[in-house]
Amino acid sequence: MTDLNAKKVAFLVANEGIERVELTEPWAAVADTGATPELLAPENGEVQTFDHLDKAETRPVDKEVSSASVEDYDALVLPGGVANPDQLRMDEKAVAFVREFVATGKPVAAICHAPWTLVEAGVVSGRTVTSWPSLQTDLRNAGAQWVDQEVVVDGNVITSRNPGDIPAFTNALLEALAHGSASAGAAS
Repeated sequence: MTDLNAKKVAFLVANEGIERVELTEPWAAVADTGATPELLAPENGEVQTFDHLDKAETRPVDKEVSSASVEDYDALVLPGGVANPDQLRMDEKAVAFVREFVATGKPVAAICHAPWTLVEAGVVSGRTVTSWPSLQTDLRNAGAQWVDQEVVVDGNVITSRNPGDIPAFTNALLEALAHGSASAGAAS
């Protein structure tokens, strides 16, 4: 794997409702490259992950999103879970962080239900994206073209549908991190 020691990746989640594997597997892949993952959330303390609807592990928050600076990170990951992005999109500071991050051109990777936060940030219009299928109407209504693919890369935004897509999602994230941005166009 490429050595990315100087890179720092923000993982932004709500304090509860995160799909565990959508946080832990990309986190481990980022850490394995030598990059530093950092967990951001609206509140300090811990976040509660879930295995679908069952509580799983908790993880410590590294920094409140309100005190985080987009300039400090090389990429942003938005894990899914139904409750996580639904709560996150109600936090103005989290939504502003996502909006600002997308505007930088640095990689932003959202999986499963996480594109709800992209919708709230107003950054999907004109983009091709994928997500958990139930979000397709929301994404289309926000001006995106929704497709059913395991991973879609459109500019600096990387999206995937579900935990089964994590290998492709993580590969696209690491490729973008190694090159400083995601590739243009869609990939599957």
